[in-house]
Amino acid sequence: MKIFRALGERLGGVVRMPRAYFAVVLPIAIPFILAAVNLQPELDGSTTSQAAAVVAPDLRYDDLANTRPAELPEHAMVLTFEQNDTLDAVLSAGGLSRSDSALLTREFARSIDVRRLRPGHLLRFHYAADDTVDAVQMKVTGWGELNALRTPTGFDVTPLQATIRDEQTVVSATIQTSLYDALRAAGEGPGLVYQLADVFQWDIDFFELRSGDAFSLIVTKRYAGKDLVGYGPITAARFTHRGNTYEAFRHEQGGTAGYYARNASPVKKQFLKAPLKFPRVTSGFTKKRFHPVLKYFRPHYGVDYGAPVGTPVMTTADGVVLETGYKGGEGNYIRIKHSSRTETYYLHLSRFAVKKGAKVAQGDVIGYVGKTGLATGPHLDYRVRESGAWLDPLKLKSITPDPLGGDSLRRFRSHVAQSLPRLETERRALAENGQKRRALF
Repeated sequence: MKIFRALGERLGGVVRMPRAYFAVVLPIAIPFILAAVNLQPELDGSTTSQAAAVVAPDLRYDDLANTRPAELPEHAMVLTFEQNDTLDAVLSAGGLSRSDSALLTREFARSIDVRRLRPGHLLRFHYAADDTVDAVQMKVTGWGELNALRTPTGFDVTPLQATIRDEQTVVSATIQTSLYDALRAAGEGPGLVYQLADVFQWDIDFFELRSGDAFSLIVTKRYAGKDLVGYGPITAARFTHRGNTYEAFRHEQGGTAGYYARNASPVKKQFLKAPLKFPRVTSGFTKKRFHPVLKYFRPHYGVDYGAPVGTPVMTTADGVVLETGYKGGEGNYIRIKHSSRTETYYLHLSRFAVKKGAKVAQGDVIGYVGKTGLATGPHLDYRVRESGAWLDPLKLKSITPDPLGGDSLRRFRSHVAQSLPRLETERRALAENGQKRRALF
């Protein structure tokens, strides 16, 4: 548990350890600071308490940025939920007796699952003139607030669950270091990283991103009050990588959703670009390679992807598992048949996630990266064979399914027409900001 230090620093160091009093004259209660996003939509429960309402506060934490220390409520302290904390422990640290802490924990448990509280939630304690706690307010990020007011017999608790709302938003960024850093700099959560990678996984190797690559996307955000609690699916996206621009627009037909290019052809190809989410190529396809273990030259009919042991390996196309087992230098391996002529191989695995005879769909996890067989370190050796001949996986030309047609095509074109202006606006804004930044140097 820690005193909410940022507030103290902003207000000239009025927070003191181990208990923080804000020496002021306003005898009012304040609710909680809106903390950084901590996705927790699952904190749900029926409200059964018959509590009287805590006196409605006039001052919100949002307003404190421009408030002088002398205008803050007196006798108030804010504690943050830390790793491995329990609600009972934080309440005790705020000044409640063990019996009062247990009582209030039970009261709060009527509205939320107190066993699943995570770091980042806030508790504000208000003290009476005799230094006893007379009110407690708890900000549960992504759920709402719980206000507790002391009574002669215990505490009256009023739950204030936040209103859930959806908001469609355009997110744009230029990559400097990584896709993750770009989205975080744009104020977004890591969930969008995987969504965006999934959309363009057939066309872009996300480990090969370059500084200057840029993207825009349209996505629905879900809020509980002001707290972001999750994302809906990306409905439209544009990604510029190495000078090439890729577009994808979400469309549903027959109860199944997929992504399509502007010309209505599916983004999804017969084969994924790579069998790992964020691959790093350590050795390519060649007819003559010096083997690091055997110490002589011989053909290498696959592509090696370096990754930590345990990294999930996906099948790159729909198919049937023909073999799983162990074979000499190949270590643990899987062979999958995709057509009468095409097969893929996954070598040096640590363990399997499928069995022989299983039907697999593109993107299914079939095993995990290892270093079994002749391997100097953890990696996946991925191979593609067609009609008995080995193909370079990095040069594989995927077959694209048939495009949309009929009424489905008309609905899709309407969606594209609505989405393109928003993506274009963000692209121009990014370009203008980039020029302004460069003009400073």
